[in-house]
Amino acid sequence: MTNLRLPGPLVDADWLRQHLDDDRLLVFDCSWHMPATERDGYEEWLEAHIPGARFFDFDRRIRNPDSNLPHMLPDAGLFSRELQRLGLHRDSVVVLYDTMGMYSSPRGWWMLRAMGCGDCALLDGGLPAWNLAGYPLEHLDREPSYPAGDFVASLDGGRVADAAEVLAALQDGSAAVVDARPAERFSGAADEPRPGLRRGHMPGAVNLPFPTLFRDGRLKPADEIRDMLAPLLDGRDRRIFSCGSGVTACILAFAAELEGYDGLAVYDGSWSEWGLPGELPVVID
Repeated sequence: MTNLRLPGPLVDADWLRQHLDDDRLLVFDCSWHMPATERDGYEEWLEAHIPGARFFDFDRRIRNPDSNLPHMLPDAGLFSRELQRLGLHRDSVVVLYDTMGMYSSPRGWWMLRAMGCGDCALLDGGLPAWNLAGYPLEHLDREPSYPAGDFVASLDGGRVADAAEVLAALQDGSAAVVDARPAERFSGAADEPRPGLRRGHMPGAVNLPFPTLFRDGRLKPADEIRDMLAPLLDGRDRRIFSCGSGVTACILAFAAELEGYDGLAVYDGSWSEWGLPGELPVVID
């Protein structure tokens, strides 16, 4: 058994290449794309991925099958079975990435953290950074089977917020609610990409569009991230992040944890739930 340790919540391509053959390391490709792009993360993973990387399918497999909302967090039992199928052990060290750089991989990171897997990190710059370094890729004709892992999930409910908690927080001001969607969607100037959803935002929520955290495909320096987060998060014990469907909200949650904030949660239903026709309040700027 090795003494492999992550250097931090972010690892670079050089570190990953150096430790790629370690028997405790698992690499998960968490690539996911909006339906309108007509891209399939699974098919792209088969075509080209970091050698040994396994596909973390939070959209079709590792999701709540009883929910009509997209890729909702499943219960601990389903999560355990799916991650055991991927070979996750209690003592595994996990690195997650995606094909966009850092777009959908924080969703996988948040799910693992919410289910009790703390020894995980993101690949800084994702697959583009790996490719830029000139490291090899692997192709598969079909998904292989893996030796079963022994990981058993245990939900940390503090990392997950539902509509009732978000509504209460907005009404009493007990938590910061930060929306990661683009400004024009937050304000209501633009339609939502998913049909049937209302325009606008939650009354009392603030907007931090997730692309503003990046420069050249990587997170901006820590001091710049801190300057963006501090006015929104400081002075609150609870911070809730939302977006379109619970994916890019996880980018904000990751950045906040990286900067030392605690009391962090993702509103799993996000605008896919809140924006549905109904009684949940919506405002347009």
